[in-house]
Amino acid sequence: MADLKEETTVDNNINEVEETVEETKKTIDPSLEGIQLFYETNKKMITYVGGGLALIIGVFCFFKLYYLPAQEEEAANEIFWAQTYFEKDSFSIALKGGKTVIAPEGQKQMLGFEQIAENYSMTKSGSLANYCAGICLLRTGKFEEATTFLSKYDGNDEMIAPIAIGAIGDCNMELNKIDEAINYYLKAAEKSRNNFTTPLYLKKAGFAYEQKNNYTEALNIYQRIKTEFSKSNEGKEIERDIAKVKALGNL
Repeated sequence: MADLKEETTVDNNINEVEETVEETKKTIDPSLEGIQLFYETNKKMITYVGGGLALIIGVFCFFKLYYLPAQEEEAANEIFWAQTYFEKDSFSIALKGGKTVIAPEGQKQMLGFEQIAENYSMTKSGSLANYCAGICLLRTGKFEEATTFLSKYDGNDEMIAPIAIGAIGDCNMELNKIDEAINYYLKAAEKSRNNFTTPLYLKKAGFAYEQKNNYTEALNIYQRIKTEFSKSNEGKEIERDIAKVKALGNL
């Protein structure tokens, strides 16, 4: 009897499925074809997918038009105080914050570059905070930590971008990683070609080569400064460096 009941249940389920399929076929106009037929056949799926896309677009618009601009404004307000102490060479306060300041909304504790970089990582000010935190750490002798923050700066400012890369070179020089320092100095020199940062970091690369007793490469770089950036501060004094490496390397 149990087997009979199970067989009856299976038969009923099969019949129900067949009836559903037949009903679906009957509801679709047989004269439809192409896109119309596809839509009628997959109406539920299309509705769900369309709703999902609408939700994604809505979230994106909210993020782009409302959330991110609000974050940008907050970050710009927060970084103002840290930059004020940074300009006074109060690097520890600029980095960590904690000072009580008077803002438009009243008294508050200012954030330091570290926390701004973490809290507002998607904003331009958050990226700038990484650079500023790196410089603070470089100036206070924390070279490994400085490198971590400087590497997170992703801006394209004509001056700050090469300085951020060059500062990583400075950290490596302090850590006696001369090859790495040379690599970063050369990157910094080419990041934004101008009469300030390019000859500055070429000169640093040349000096680093001198530390390795590689006077030939140092001479090549110094001669490039003389040829391409003769009017820069480095170019005006480069003859002395050229004479020095020629003498040291018997070149």
